[in-house]
Amino acid sequence: MLAQRVATALVLLALWLPTLWMTSAWPFMLLTLLLVSLAAWEWGRLNGLAPPAAWGCGLVLALAGVATAWASPPMHELQWLWWLAAAAWVAGGALALRAGPTRWPALPRPLRIALGLALLAVAWWALAQARIVGVNYLLSVLCVVWMADIAAYFGGRAFGRRKLAPQISPGKSWEGVASGMLGVLVLAALWLAFDQHVATDSASLFTQLRHRFGVASMVLALLALVAISVVGDLFESLIKRAVGVKDSSALLPGHGGVLDRLDALLPVLPCALALTTV
Repeated sequence: MLAQRVATALVLLALWLPTLWMTSAWPFMLLTLLLVSLAAWEWGRLNGLAPPAAWGCGLVLALAGVATAWASPPMHELQWLWWLAAAAWVAGGALALRAGPTRWPALPRPLRIALGLALLAVAWWALAQARIVGVNYLLSVLCVVWMADIAAYFGGRAFGRRKLAPQISPGKSWEGVASGMLGVLVLAALWLAFDQHVATDSASLFTQLRHRFGVASMVLALLALVAISVVGDLFESLIKRAVGVKDSSALLPGHGGVLDRLDALLPVLPCALALTTV
């Protein structure tokens, strides 16, 4: 299993890293749109669609993404979209987690499909816009989620006692969440120092938050981003538990599905842009 995970990660990095550093953002946008479209296919399957209809979900998202990329207004005019997505994740995520896995299948299937496609589409567009801002900014946003996940894993294993959401994800603990938050704050301090001493193509998320809100509010904003990443992770776990599957698919050997790798990023990407878009 470990060998599969490493091999898959290396292949993905070999595809992703060259697009990250290209002058044009289009190769990065198209590659990530392909991945998010595969996640849309997984979403259709998780919600009971037949294979042709599930593939239709992926096709619809791909076409919508290309059309949006061509016709979208400048990023500063989309601030309302990022805040709307943030509000939807805070309110809707709280309602879904409170209701639990048993209530999800009771929602009308068209509503569930539309909700998932909308969340994926907004997250992909936020990802594309973050790449346009700059590589340093994009990586800092992604690393918030990755650091929170890694620190939560090790902190939870070492100190985890109180279960966070045992009916949804029994392995997660409050101590793990706290460890993830601490890890992100350490990452922020290191990245701020990096921004001060190394010339980059853009200010990182951490530098932008500090300049815009000050240190204390930056800390609160980062803690909020970690919290919303946990909501995204738990939301996908809720869906999988509701339909009785372990992974969203087997597309990524050793990792599960694309949606399994994107779940925590889905709310963080628009929320980060909401906090930093002027």
